[in-house]
Amino acid sequence: MKVLETERLILRRVTREDAPFILVLVNEPAWLRFIGDRGVKTLEDAWGYVTNGPLASYERHGFGLYLVERKSDGAPLGMCGLLKRDSLEHVDIGYALLPAYWGQGYAQEAVSATLAYALKDLGLKRIAAIVSKDNASSIKVLERMGLRFEKYFRLPGAAEEISLYLTPA
Repeated sequence: MKVLETERLILRRVTREDAPFILVLVNEPAWLRFIGDRGVKTLEDAWGYVTNGPLASYERHGFGLYLVERKSDGAPLGMCGLLKRDSLEHVDIGYALLPAYWGQGYAQEAVSATLAYALKDLGLKRIAAIVSKDNASSIKVLERMGLRFEKYFRLPGAAEEISLYLTPA
């Protein structure tokens, strides 16, 4: 189900049929470094990730992570969407693209559309983003989209501090 469309992208709900792509994405070295190991090592694990992550979020909150596809050829590029974590006051935006699609403006395009959707269509007042302190590329995207650094903090059970960014109040 298509949720958002931009000039070059379609953001749609993730399905169990996307599990092979999800398996690749969540095991990319950059995902493992900046987001963390989700323990997804098999296709069955990927189905579980989709079921317990995006699909559960759509049911519970009406939003979640969306698959980012290129319009021109339908190629899956990554995921971008909204998450509601118990440990954060505000809904946060998350995104990850395969390295082959970095540096082409796709992340900024997906994040921009997702922020507009969250603020206008869903009526959310503020959006958060959490990012590793050393993820300069993602920080640059967030800052271009108007999010500003708020503080460093540690998610429950995490070993390292991360950065919290917020849209203006």
